Formats: sequence, C-alpha cells, structure tokens
Amino acid sequence: MTRHAHSLHFRWLAIALSCAAASTAVASGTPDPAKTRAYIDKAWTTLTRSQEDCAALADTKVVGHPVLYVPAGEPVPANVAAIGKRCNVDVLPLPRKVEQLGDIDATKLPQQGLLYLPHPYVVPGGFFNEMYGWDSYFILLGLVADHKLDLAKDMVDNALYEVEHYGGVLNANRTYYLSRSQPPFLTAMMAALLDDPASFPSADARREWLTKAYPLAVRNYEIWTRPEHRAGDTGLARYYDLGNGPVLEAKDSEFYKGVMRWLIAHPKDDPGYLIKGSQHPDDAEVARLKEASCDVRASKVCEGAWVDGYRLTADYFHGDRAMRESGFDTNSHFGPFGGSTHHYADASLNSLLYRYERDLHDFALQLGKAGDADRWAKAADARKAAMDKYLWSDKDGMYRDYDFVAAKPSPYPYVTTYYPLWAGAASPQQAAAVRGKLGVFERKGGLSMDNRPMAVQWGDPFGWAPTHWLAVKGLDDYGFHDDARRIAAKFATTVDQGLADDGTIREKYNMALGNADVKVNAGYSENVVGFGWTNGVYLKLHELLDGTTKKAAPTAQKETTP
Repeated sequence: MTRHAHSLHFRWLAIALSCAAASTAVASGTPDPAKTRAYIDKAWTTLTRSQEDCAALADTKVVGHPVLYVPAGEPVPANVAAIGKRCNVDVLPLPRKVEQLGDIDATKLPQQGLLYLPHPYVVPGGFFNEMYGWDSYFILLGLVADHKLDLAKDMVDNALYEVEHYGGVLNANRTYYLSRSQPPFLTAMMAALLDDPASFPSADARREWLTKAYPLAVRNYEIWTRPEHRAGDTGLARYYDLGNGPVLEAKDSEFYKGVMRWLIAHPKDDPGYLIKGSQHPDDAEVARLKEASCDVRASKVCEGAWVDGYRLTADYFHGDRAMRESGFDTNSHFGPFGGSTHHYADASLNSLLYRYERDLHDFALQLGKAGDADRWAKAADARKAAMDKYLWSDKDGMYRDYDFVAAKPSPYPYVTTYYPLWAGAASPQQAAAVRGKLGVFERKGGLSMDNRPMAVQWGDPFGWAPTHWLAVKGLDDYGFHDDARRIAAKFATTVDQGLADDGTIREKYNMALGNADVKVNAGYSENVVGFGWTNGVYLKLHELLDGTTKKAAPTAQKETTP
C-alpha cells in the first residue's frame, strides 16, 4: 500500500469506526426465518410490475411528464395505447431502430422515459422501479426456487426483448440506460430456466424457445467484444458506458460536487480527476471543456459540477459511467468513487464472460451446432488463459483486478475473487488458495466486499446478496461445502436480523454487525427496501442449508476453516 493509500485508508477508517460505534444503539429483535419467508412471499406481488399498471411508469429519478417509449417501426400494442390514456402517459416511438448500444443518443430525446417490455417483471424496490440487468438473475433464481416459473420465464423473455429491440440487456429499461449494459448474466438466466423441467410444457417447446433465444444471447455477448469494451491488448474485457459526461439519471450536480469536494480535500489521493475550470466559462472555454470535461451548454448537471475553481475530467466521467455498468456504484476499489473502473480488466466481468462462453457452448451442443460449440469452447479457453496471466496472483493466492492502463494489478483484495469459482474458471489449486483467503472478507454477518473501511457502499464493512450467492455457490461447487454452508447461514441470519429489527429486507447489510444498520458517508447513502435480489438469494441460501439442492462433485481438496 502506498503512503497516499495509507493516509486515505486511515482517514476513512476513523469515519467507519465512528459509524460502527454509533450503530450499536439500534434496537435488536429476534430473527425468525419463518417471518422472513412470509415477507418474501408477499414481496413477489408488491415488487412485480406490468406496463398495464400506472405505477410501473413512475420514475422518481427524473423530472417531467412520464413517457413510455416503444421500439421504432414496431406497432403499438392496443393495451399500450390504452395505458397512455388511462395513466396520462405519452406513448412515443424511439427515433430509430436500435442495432447496438449507443445507437441512440438519449440526450437528444425530448424527455427521458420507460422502455416498453412485453411481459411482467420484478423490480428491486424503492426508487429502482424498473427491470435491472444483473438484479434480474438473482431475482430469477428466487422465482425458480419458489416455482414461479411463468414469471421467471417472463423476465428472461424481457431480457431477450431488450437485446432484440434496444441493443442488449440494459442497465435497466429506461432511455437514459441506452448507452450501457450491466454484468452479463443472460445465459445464466437462460440456463436456470432451461434446467428446471417444469419451465416448458414439452421438450419440443424447450428446444423451440432455445432456438430463438440462442442468437439473441450471442448478440448480447458481442457487446463485450466491441473495441470499447476491450481491456487493451490483454484479451480480456472491461466495463465501459458509450455515453459522455454526467449520467442522465442524475437529478442535479450534488453527487459530482461531493466527489470534487473530497478530491480537493485530499489532493494526494486525486488520480487526476480534477482540472481547472471556470464556473461561468466563456465560449472558448466551453469548447475546451467539452473535450476535457463535459458539455456545460448541453447538460445542467455538467454546468453545475463546479467547486472552488475545479471541474471533473472527461476520463473521470467515463470511469463513473463504467462503474455504474459494473453495478458496483459506488466503490473505492477502482479508484476514488470508482472513477478508474474503465482502466481495469476485472475478475468479476471476465469470470461472467467465461461462464457466458461455456453456456453458449452448451446451448450450441443442445441445438446441434458443433461448429459454434467448438468456437465457444476455444473462446472460453482463451479467456481463462488471459485470466491466469493477468488476474491470478500466485503470491497472493487470489484473483486481482488488472489496471491495463498502468500495467499493474490492483494492490487491494475484492470479494469478486470468488467469481471465478462460480464460473468454473478456477483450477482446483486456485480454488483452494482463494478459499484460504476467506479470513480477509469473512465477518460476523457474512462476506464483506473488501478489508478497507472507506465508507462507500460497495466496500467494507458492507455485504450484498449477489456477491454472497456467487461466493457460496462457487465454494460449494468446488467441494468446500462446510465453508459454503457457514457463510450461507451467516448471511441468511443477517437478513433475518434485519427483518426482526425494522420489518424490512434491504439491498445491503453491515457484515461487521450482522444487521441492516448501514451508514454510508460517500456516494449513495440510502439502504433501499424491497429487495429483489436479497429475496432471491435468501431462498437459494436456504435451499443449500436445508439440503434441497444437488451438490456438484468436489473439485478441490478440503482445507481447514480460516
């Protein structure tokens, strides 16, 4: 750790420890899994949206008259036209057919709005009132576990509809997300559905569905092989949003001003995100800032993103957007406030793409496409070789995200080191080594994101349902059943405790305390109630704990608990 990183670490450590001390005053109830289960049963209904429901069209993240957009050139379904009148919503076609992400510049639309989806879907909860990309995988796991297969299939079909009509599985079905995707779980969603024999009425129906879905899954994969998503010459991928400047879902400049205030207060920790700029630039400076920062004439958020003579660089905005595509917003792992995310070939994305390639291989075999299957097997093998070269550290015994711009690995551990186990990309020796590092992340309530208390939500001491499931499933698949069950029990109990304390299920939890008392001092601070992926993962963890899932054959030597 560098001197600058040390100073940053201890400043945030003091904040985090004070928050932890304050949180001990929270009242504690008695956890009851039966009550958690009853809450989830009701939540499937309360979190389900249909675009025949006026409530589904609401978006508290933007201001203006609500708009529902339908794909260009597609007929407007009669029920959608009726919704427009009943819900006082404008129903408009997109200005052009979308072939790939970035084809439509959402800044040119008259108003941001919801993108039409033909089937019902489950939302995360709170102000997340749309169908989200990676959330949907973990929600779907819960739906399948709960035998709600029609709704599970609806969600996969909606994701495929997004690929066909909006260029890929989107961050979520809003127009301001037309420039970015999210962690690629589409084939994993398909596999979860296909693996349940009750999902389709017959083998013929199953094959017919896969025949239509397979080319769309391939098209979605191609997002990640575009030049913009390549991590230099590593053969790996990175997160990257195809837009520029501040994100369109930002209501105002406050988030970005908070970033600048922190960087100004900690100049030694600024990776170069700040540049000098006027609050009210003249025409010449406006032109310069359009390239060096953002377009102050086109974006009110950009115009207001000024503090004490400074603005943010265009490269920071690219990193900020990439961070949001990664789903880890906000973190301190990929630079302060995640502003260097696009500089990294990271273990999470490339593990998911390895799994995606293996899934496409399996689907191709099922469809009798031997040539395709061979191509996908070779792609997966090449990705694993690149992961071993750039991401695996024998010295550390874990996967490290690789900064391909600086040509060096991240010095910091992240819980995504367990993603390769879920994906099946780790060798037995690598899996055993990573398993030996559980002590870096494991706390009273489960797995923390990392071991650096930086007061951001995707960092220590906080933990999340999706990273828990991927770690637990990966450990279990490699034969570390006791570790998987121990961590599953810890996180499930944490969810139970949170419900006992305040009657809700949340998006994230405090791993140090084993409850939902989350104090975030940088970036987003709300702990949203709902919550779709927590509900789904909770059910999957209990399948494992209750012995109702089939275990994979052990692939690594069992070791003692850290």
